[in-house]
Amino acid sequence: MLSLLTDHPLLCALVLILIDLGLWRLLSASGSHWKLVVRVVIFSLFSVVLFNEGLNPLEPAPWADNIPLHLAAIGLQIGWWLFGARTLTVLIGAVMMQRVGHTGRLLQDLLGAVIFLIAIIAALAYVLELPVKGVLATSGALAIIVGLALQSTLSDVFSGIVLNTTKPYQLDDWISIDGTEGRVTDIDWRATRLQTAQGSMAVIPNSLAAKAKIINFSRPSDIFGVSISLQLSPHARPNTVIEALERAMQGCRQLLGKPAPSVSLKSSSSAGMEYEISGFVESMDQKRMVRNQLFDLAYRHLHASGVSLLSSVESNAPANLSRPRALLDTSTIFSTLRQEEKDTLSQNMTLQTFRAGELILPAGEVSDHLLIIESGVISVELSRGGVLFESGRMGPGEVIGEGGILSDTALPAQFTAKTFCSLYRIEKEYLKPYLDARHDIGEAMKALLDFRLNKARTLTQEVPKVVEKRGFLQWLRNRA
Repeated sequence: MLSLLTDHPLLCALVLILIDLGLWRLLSASGSHWKLVVRVVIFSLFSVVLFNEGLNPLEPAPWADNIPLHLAAIGLQIGWWLFGARTLTVLIGAVMMQRVGHTGRLLQDLLGAVIFLIAIIAALAYVLELPVKGVLATSGALAIIVGLALQSTLSDVFSGIVLNTTKPYQLDDWISIDGTEGRVTDIDWRATRLQTAQGSMAVIPNSLAAKAKIINFSRPSDIFGVSISLQLSPHARPNTVIEALERAMQGCRQLLGKPAPSVSLKSSSSAGMEYEISGFVESMDQKRMVRNQLFDLAYRHLHASGVSLLSSVESNAPANLSRPRALLDTSTIFSTLRQEEKDTLSQNMTLQTFRAGELILPAGEVSDHLLIIESGVISVELSRGGVLFESGRMGPGEVIGEGGILSDTALPAQFTAKTFCSLYRIEKEYLKPYLDARHDIGEAMKALLDFRLNKARTLTQEVPKVVEKRGFLQWLRNRA
């Protein structure tokens, strides 16, 4: 077999090309470095075989008197130029992939096309001895005709080069192009592909993307903007509305402290006033959840301040209700009480106020009363490993102290006023008859207590420490 290859070098060169094609297909993508090494080695062996046989690719093919050998030599010399162009393209692609990643794929493809074009022209000039000037002139005229026919496509291609060079967005960035929002999944010769929040695929031509307004939600990489707009009555005092929305904003723990969230009055007219809450979150996945939470908190805090969202439908709620009586209507726990029962219970509710930072209920203390939040934001803190951390925030309509009312149980959490808070207090002796007569109220309070105890147990569990493996080298370092 070895003598066959040495006696027939042209056959050996053809076998090397087939081996290269086979190994390139067989080796997996994970072994890209091995594929590159194998290609360089085979191309080097291929070059040695050709030059050793006198088949210089820079000169015309020999053996003009032997037509089969002459044609084989021409084929191998042209193959050398194409093989070399492919090897050089792969090398350049590997270097660009390490430096610029997948965003440089379009530039890599264009550079590879230029290299192959040069290799083809060189093969025509050196191997086939064709007049290159005439070929270039003909190809130039042909290029003008093709360029006019493919004007829009070429515009997409060159716009793609500009986008890859300036890099207004990269793969996996969340962006908005001319109002179309989604995650970048691919940037190719012609278009940018976005996966929208609905799971569909949006294909935007590069020429349109290069001219359109682009908003990149992934830069800076650690913050993502979120905002909501609210239409309110023009008769509501702006200062009252802004204070209520600021409390709603503070009730959302997912909003980052820096940059600080803000509340602003955007527009005003006789038809209504538009307010906006804006802030930032850590990840794109939190935006929808935070927007929903902000709408709910804004509604509750505005309602606690006596402000309703702008609506064409008049509210059917009685306007002469006292504040504790109206608070019972909004509470989910006492929603099943009859009107006369709510009237009686509201007369036994006393108002308590707390300044920001003031302790409302310490951890481990059994409460002999129930507190219903009328306005403000309350911080719930738990202890894990002797360190306090905030586990949640509470707002209007929520209750504190249900454990002491039901079963003399104390919660492991402490409740502290984060803003100025107003709470209504109901003594246990007034609540007992309602709990005995109305089991649905007791069941609702028990479900709330069980949820809070389970959540506190989950959040305060000690995270098991990972035992570091100590090897011989680590032992030597410790002894050094």
